[in-house]
Amino acid sequence: MAGGKKVQGKVERDKKLWGGRFTASTAESVEAFTASIEVDARLYRHDIAGSIAHARMLARRRIISSRQARRIVQGLKSIEREIERGAYPFSSADEDIHMNIERRLIQKIGRVGERLHTARSRNDQVALDLRLYLREELRAIHEALEGLKREIARTAKRHLQVIMPGYTHLQRAQPVLFSHHLLAYAEMLERDSERMRACLERVNVLPLGSGALAGTSFPIDRSYVARQLKFPRISKNSIDAVSDRDFILEFLSAAAILFVHLSRLAEEMVLWSTEEFGFIEIPDRYCTGSSMMPQKKNPDVPELVRGKSGRVFGHLQALLAVMKGLPLAYNRDLQEDKVPLFDTVDTVKGCLTMMRDVVREVKVKKERMRAAAQDGFMNATDLADYLVRRGLSFRSAHALAGKVVRFCLDHGCRIEELSLKELRRFSPRFEKDVHAFLTPEASIRRRRAPGGTSAVNVRRRLKELGV
Repeated sequence: MAGGKKVQGKVERDKKLWGGRFTASTAESVEAFTASIEVDARLYRHDIAGSIAHARMLARRRIISSRQARRIVQGLKSIEREIERGAYPFSSADEDIHMNIERRLIQKIGRVGERLHTARSRNDQVALDLRLYLREELRAIHEALEGLKREIARTAKRHLQVIMPGYTHLQRAQPVLFSHHLLAYAEMLERDSERMRACLERVNVLPLGSGALAGTSFPIDRSYVARQLKFPRISKNSIDAVSDRDFILEFLSAAAILFVHLSRLAEEMVLWSTEEFGFIEIPDRYCTGSSMMPQKKNPDVPELVRGKSGRVFGHLQALLAVMKGLPLAYNRDLQEDKVPLFDTVDTVKGCLTMMRDVVREVKVKKERMRAAAQDGFMNATDLADYLVRRGLSFRSAHALAGKVVRFCLDHGCRIEELSLKELRRFSPRFEKDVHAFLTPEASIRRRRAPGGTSAVNVRRRLKELGV
């Protein structure tokens, strides 16, 4: 089960904590169908933290006594220790983590435990737990994002002089620094970090005190609870607070965009590690073999990262579908928010860690990249630029360079293999310096405009990234 907590298999038939108006016990099939404890048990720390802050606030406002609050807090801390050591008797009969903890609290400290739920509903309680959980995980995800970005930057720095073909339409286009190509992913991850930080701002709002939907008649102090739980803001509308899952949707959306980026990086690793490309080698410990073909070395880690993007995209779509038709305020449909959230968090953290490790240890085959950067007439644009520098319009230079490429295709040679005499058949503007102008190194060196592939620009960006 999620969170690694074991649920008792036998369904208890005790009276429900909410069952005062009911005359019959809940059907076992309904208990099994509606229970979420196997999913939401991982929220126990957040549920207990919220309950402790709530109990202390109730005492502060003299809604319960200080002695009662102390007993409640001690009982909750004892329950947390039980869960941590795996001795907690979870029960599916109590549906979710909130009711499980409340039931256990009453068992441990008696009817004083019943006072805890004063001025609170499961609706604002679960909203609080989810925000506490996601706030914590967003910080961990941000660290993991920074870790992958840092390894990308370090790998770029180690291979600063490596030249590779740049591509458009998966066709060789112009020579670029391998470092520059890698740092494109650092930019993507930078935007991902920004989205996660922005999401955290909207997660960091206290919903507790909203009750079931209308607030509470008790004289609670929401600001005190917010300070205890380190929330900078409190919700302004009780109906919205208990029914809002925008903060989860926003996280799932940011995670989906992140996985677009991770999947693209994974795809290039898969392509680059093939015999056809041969640009990199993924270490053996991140690959597997074939059960039939002894020679195979399969890039399973990037393939799985690429594949897991589908489940992250699906989780976003699933929760959008849940939310789109819900009338205000709370509806039980919202129980379906946890699987998409929890699985996406786990998937994001796992894939960021694996990709970080692969990037750190990947072997770069610089000779193969350099050789590929000389094929495919990737200096054709430089040939046109050369002519522009000597007075030709770019359109005329472009047409002339295209004729040179056509000539080379017909004669099975490269542009730089043409002699000066042969080049002058196309234009008298070619001079002795043309061949030096056409090398991959010279092409890259000239791209010094901000954002270009020159080593000067790459070094500047690496410095900004702190490596």
